[in-house]
This record gives sequence, C-alpha cells and structure tokens, in this order.
Amino acid sequence: MMLCLELFLSFLMIGFTSFGGMSMIPLINDQMLSHGWMTASEVADIVAIAEMTPGPLGLNCATFAGARTAGMAGALAASAGVLFPSFTVTMLAAVFLEKFKKSRLMSEALYGIRPVCIGMIFAVIIQQSMANYAGGLFGVVSWSAVVIGVVSLVVLLRFKWSIPKTIVLAAVLGLVLCGFDTGLPV
Repeated sequence: MMLCLELFLSFLMIGFTSFGGMSMIPLINDQMLSHGWMTASEVADIVAIAEMTPGPLGLNCATFAGARTAGMAGALAASAGVLFPSFTVTMLAAVFLEKFKKSRLMSEALYGIRPVCIGMIFAVIIQQSMANYAGGLFGVVSWSAVVIGVVSLVVLLRFKWSIPKTIVLAAVLGLVLCGFDTGLPV
C-alpha cells in the first residue's frame, strides 16, 4: 500500500511539473531511477511501449510503470497521480477561461515556457538515443539499432509509411538483426 502511495505522489509531481507528452519522460526516468523501481533500459522499454500504445504518452507511461512496479494497484495509483493535475488544471482553466484568454501575463509566461519545452524534448531525444543506440552515456554503439532507426526514418519520411507499418518493420528488423537475444547491444 505504501508503494502505491509513493507511485501516486511521484506521478502527481510529474503531472504538476511537466507539460505533458515528451516533456514527462525525463521526470519519469528520474523518478523510476531514484526510487530504484526500474533501470534506465526498462524505462526506455516502457517509453517505447507507451509510444506505440494508443492514448496519451504520460498516462501510458504511468500505467505501465505502475503495473511493472506494483501490479494493478500500482497502475491505478500512478495513473490517478498523473491524471489528477491535468484534471485539476482543466477545471480551474474552465472557471477562469476569460481571464486567461486576455491576460498579458499569461501570454508572456507561455512565451517563456515554449523554449523550455523544446529544450526538454531535445533532452529526451539525447537521453533516449543514448539508451537505445549506445547502451548508456559511454556505451558501445549498437549498429543494428542505428540501422533500424535509419531505415525507420527513411520509410517514414521518404516513402510516407504509416507509424504502425513502420513499427512492424522495425520489429522484424530487430528480430532479423538481433535475434531473440536479451536486448544487449549488438
């Protein structure tokens, strides 16, 4: 029960201090690692699964991380924690919508928040690239992962493949290039 409360509070903090989507990943990673609930590789796996699953990234990550950490009760606690801030802010915004819409202070605050979000997205890209392609900050480069990433990028951008088709292609390439191994860099 205490673990579920910790999950709820961790994801409550994530929900209140992030701006949703990719900006949540560094916070989720930090919480999972600092509590010893997951390794960096497991967090990368959770993020990959959350990206492939329909629904909001933050909620999917919370649900999967909570389930991985404390089963169904953990999934519910983490999901409730990450949803509560959005629900609260949405309800407050609905009440004060007219004041927010015309507020110069709000416009200036959002002007400052946008670059922070972009910086956080770049941090996620670097962090996930290191976890997926180099096995950590100074790890050995996984050339098979690099090939899968480049091929996926090409079929997405050049040939306009859909995301589900690209995911299937990446999975097949992973099985062909890496086999059914433990996931260590090849």
